[in-house]
Amino acid sequence: MHRQRQRGQRRLGLIEELGYRVVNLGPCVPDDVLIEECRAVRPEMVVISSVNGHGYQDGLRVIRRLRAGGPLATTPVVIGGKLGVTGGEDGERAAELMAAGYDAVFDDGADPATALRGFVHALRANPPALAGRAPAR
Repeated sequence: MHRQRQRGQRRLGLIEELGYRVVNLGPCVPDDVLIEECRAVRPEMVVISSVNGHGYQDGLRVIRRLRAGGPLATTPVVIGGKLGVTGGEDGERAAELMAAGYDAVFDDGADPATALRGFVHALRANPPALAGRAPAR
């Protein structure tokens, strides 16, 4: 678990390094709290990280709420980390999460830092091209 926390801290540092102000809501944030904070802060991007293996289930539930309407419907949202507890199904899970509304899915087996950098550069270069949505302003 300690190694997972270290990876999470490095990802926060990477997001800041890419020029974003980070608001870390902490672990196991209830959906209502995430939605309220996003409405108040109006983030340029929402990053959801899972270290407990429930990323797929929790991610499907929360993306539906984020995409339900209002200004969050067009905010870029990415998810990464441990998507399931069994492993081996991350490709299918990633496809389902993308179909549900995520702009990018970074599974635990990939190099998340490189993938996130690539996503951010693509977002900055051509925002409307991502999942047919333009980022909220």
